[in-house]
Amino acid sequence: MDINVAQSVAILVDGNNIERSIHEDSGNTNTMVNFDSLIPKLLNGRGLNRLLYFREGKAISSKLAERLHTNYYGSVIPCHKSADIPLTIKATQLSSKVDTIIILSGDSDYVDLVTHLKSEGVRVEIAAVKRTAAHTLIEEADYFHEITREDWFAYTQPAQQRRQRR
Repeated sequence: MDINVAQSVAILVDGNNIERSIHEDSGNTNTMVNFDSLIPKLLNGRGLNRLLYFREGKAISSKLAERLHTNYYGSVIPCHKSADIPLTIKATQLSSKVDTIIILSGDSDYVDLVTHLKSEGVRVEIAAVKRTAAHTLIEEADYFHEITREDWFAYTQPAQQRRQRR
């Protein structure tokens, strides 16, 4: 007898934290999460309710926003400062609407959020680069997904953009 457990999942990405971790681990600032391979791996057959990518600063790639929307109905949310507070608010708002929240960040600032969400009956999973993730965050989560080199790619900037930066 097969048992099919249907779960609704929200994926909340602290873009700056994940980007910094990948850049640090790869030694290359032109690396980016490969969402097309990572998202299906994280979901593992579960249903995606929301995908929100929180990003501090003005330099948000319109290509990334378009790709996340097209492939996952995802949104990129610009943040005035760090993503911590907007991501925490959104996670709290979604806690009654989903079974599982996956936070892409290794930031220890989310430990209290994880504890709160779990107390509300939400399964909380963390996806991060293990080497740069806070041990206390990994310990508090229900499950940890390690983001590895297989989950990112290096991109090249068009020559025009490289010339403009000089």
